[in-house]
Amino acid sequence: MSQPQSYYKTQLKTHQVIAQQLYKQLTVLSSLRVLVFLVVALSVYFFFKHWQVIISVIGFGCIVFIYLLTKYTNLKAKRELHKALITINEEELKIASGNFNHRPQGTEFQNPTHYYSLDIDLFGRGSFFQFINRTSTSEGKTQLAKALTANNIMAIQKRQEAIKELSAKANWRQTYEATASLINVETPNSIILEWISTHKSFLPKAIKWIPLLFGMVSIVIFLLVFFKILEPAILGYWLLIGLAITGRYLKKINMLASNTDKVKDTFRQYASLLHQIENETFTSELLKEKQQQINSDTKKASEIFSQFSKHLDALDNRNNLISAIFGNGLFLTDLKNSYNVEQWLKTYQHKVDDWFEVVSFFDAYNSLGNYAFNHPQYVFPEITDSKNAIKAESLGHPLLNPKKRIDNDLQIENEQFFIVTGANMAGKSTFLRTVSLHIVMANVGLPVCAKHSAYNPVKLITSMRTSDSLTDDSSYFFSELTRLKFIVDEIAKEPYFIVLDEILKGTNSTDKAIGSRKFVEKLVASNATGIIATHDLSLCDIEKELNEVKNYYFDAEIINDELHFDYTFKIGICKNMNASFLLKKMEIV
Repeated sequence: MSQPQSYYKTQLKTHQVIAQQLYKQLTVLSSLRVLVFLVVALSVYFFFKHWQVIISVIGFGCIVFIYLLTKYTNLKAKRELHKALITINEEELKIASGNFNHRPQGTEFQNPTHYYSLDIDLFGRGSFFQFINRTSTSEGKTQLAKALTANNIMAIQKRQEAIKELSAKANWRQTYEATASLINVETPNSIILEWISTHKSFLPKAIKWIPLLFGMVSIVIFLLVFFKILEPAILGYWLLIGLAITGRYLKKINMLASNTDKVKDTFRQYASLLHQIENETFTSELLKEKQQQINSDTKKASEIFSQFSKHLDALDNRNNLISAIFGNGLFLTDLKNSYNVEQWLKTYQHKVDDWFEVVSFFDAYNSLGNYAFNHPQYVFPEITDSKNAIKAESLGHPLLNPKKRIDNDLQIENEQFFIVTGANMAGKSTFLRTVSLHIVMANVGLPVCAKHSAYNPVKLITSMRTSDSLTDDSSYFFSELTRLKFIVDEIAKEPYFIVLDEILKGTNSTDKAIGSRKFVEKLVASNATGIIATHDLSLCDIEKELNEVKNYYFDAEIINDELHFDYTFKIGICKNMNASFLLKKMEIV
């Protein structure tokens, strides 16, 4: 059993036990709440004519009931967290068994014009994104997609250190992921930020003191009525005055409450996520920078978010009819809570974007750290400035079954160009995607599927398939030419590692051979580095003329009337093709 799977099984069992214990405690608290309600109801029945006693019993009963309810709510939240942790560990075990096609595919990030994402199946069913993604928020998912498509070769070692550190913090990552998964997002962060930045205050500064003074007067009147110094009707008139004052701002308060109701869960959970970030000790430079980004001069970001969450919850209590009538009538609670919300917005609206960004950053980077944790056998590429672009030992594709996968060594120098030939299904396209994914993963800062890798950072650009929306020959060919023109224009600006698979498919074989040769010659003349896979053996003649070009191949053999592949990357030119054999074998011809 591998180390990650052992960890997940242990965690699964632990959280299942805790969740069951919490369920029993919740059952007891529910019973106690029912008991308190019955005791209060019976007291009201027996002391119906003694209203002072009734008020005292109801007051005491409410305090006990609220205490039990608060304890119940806290335990329920704790149980929900452990249930989320159970789901996380169950899911990790499922993915480890090769079952991950049910997860989000990231198809919204597919872009046919991107440098490489469509060609190497970065998004979609069975994609690398689907395999690696553990984000719980839409913003985290977007940030993960951006990291995979950034083509960023700067500060790779900085990202590597951050991913290594998060990989070692498995418990912290899981708690963060579980907490984030419980966020009930009704409104995207972009809409929240827009509302925060555009909200205009409608309450005057005097509102800061008016509810407090009004509430103090209400308490005095209540005590005077309680001790029969004033008539109860006075309290009723005073309540109507409070409702009238609140009613003056009712329309705008309703609008504010409508907006805050959609975001209060987000801020409550984000407070918890910020708290986890603040209270963890990080040593890598990138993670410390992100931790510093949420620091405030006065309070911690989590405390600020938690404070805002309480303001939002207080405003939300207006939906309770009894609370709305007596709270507004005696204490002007809507005015007080609305004022608190507006003051928070005025004070912190310029910082919220930073705090949201850090939360989504850790959501995304936890996926990267999780991937490194799940693959302890993989290696972080050694970042070098040597003449080798890639020097990898036992390089493989991370999505292939390791029991069946054939790994290959690869050493390609800067400004070298490999021409790869091979029979159909011999492994050319898989190898191209393996090399491409190595570059993408290395640039992100991830460990790669290899025993060793030395890597001189370079951006990737590919042409391996055209857009599926273009189906006729003319459009297909034009689409491919547009892609090749894009490559030529980009390599004129800065170096790229170029990966091509059977280019110029939309024209006849003679024209294709001539065009492919000229294109490869142009790339070599531009000091480009890369690989092209082709069935056209005549293209291999370039090796005789240009020292930068090297021929490699994948072979296929027919043994006992059966086709066999070794999927091994070899020096030279492929001599065995299999199209005719397969046509005959499948009784097509």
